[in-house]
Amino acid sequence: MERTNETSVTEFILSGLIDNPNFNILFFVVFLLMYSVTFFGNTCMILLICCSAALENPMYFFLCHLSLSDLCYSSVITPKILINMLSDRMVISFTGCAAQLFFFALFVGAECFIVTVMAYDRYMAICYPLLYIIIMNKSLRIKLVVSAYGGGLLTSIIHTSCTFRLSFCGSNIVNHFFCDIPPLLKLSCTDTFISELMMFLLSSVLGALSAAIILASYANIISAMLKMHSSEGRKKAFSTCSSHLMVVALFFGTAIFVYARPISSYSIQKDKVISSIYTVVIPMLNPIIYSLRNKQVKVAFTNVINKILM
Repeated sequence: MERTNETSVTEFILSGLIDNPNFNILFFVVFLLMYSVTFFGNTCMILLICCSAALENPMYFFLCHLSLSDLCYSSVITPKILINMLSDRMVISFTGCAAQLFFFALFVGAECFIVTVMAYDRYMAICYPLLYIIIMNKSLRIKLVVSAYGGGLLTSIIHTSCTFRLSFCGSNIVNHFFCDIPPLLKLSCTDTFISELMMFLLSSVLGALSAAIILASYANIISAMLKMHSSEGRKKAFSTCSSHLMVVALFFGTAIFVYARPISSYSIQKDKVISSIYTVVIPMLNPIIYSLRNKQVKVAFTNVINKILM
């Protein structure tokens, strides 16, 4: 389906994740299972942290918001994917496309900042253990999280406005499974240089800034760990950081690959696979990573289950 001028574009057609419709049912089941795990895992993590007195540590406050952002940006994308897999025409309205991009960029941007804040939190906990609770007080924690959502909102406004200020007067078929920036820019019949530049610069600057804070935090953490005389202390310090490092590697690795490069190097099928990892797989894995590798979370979960069963 095509539109011949800007004013007639009222909807976009999503090409989907796969080209062969015979596999739609199989992928529907797989994505439904992954989203169910994502929804259940992140919701349980949020409720567990909010309700358990044993998880009042600042680290779990940030983990709660990591789960919230995972749940939100996955819910912006995955339900629409599931609906489209069962539909003959994978259609999304122009307004719906803009809304999807806006909220997706909002929560992905917030997650980027939250993951960065969590690295700083680990630095304070390991390098200044006696002052940790005093420095990372409730007021500072709230300010950091509000700043993370504020940063996500700002980046979302910039990305969405730069994308939908363009004219779409050719094909309205988005070669993707959701309204992402690179495939939308390819549909524009006007000059996309400014939009491409803003996406590249914003992604690169935020990525570089976050990477610098994370690397600086972990450089100090490693230095502090090397000075520890107790092997038990080093083991404990490493265990508190390993989960976060896995999240950092997964999230930033996939996001930077997709957004911090020129549109000319965009590869449809490869980027669909990478995009599916950070939109569907990572939000599912994060609560699993933190719950399976964290003794306090497992103990708190066991206590809650025991209370329910008693």
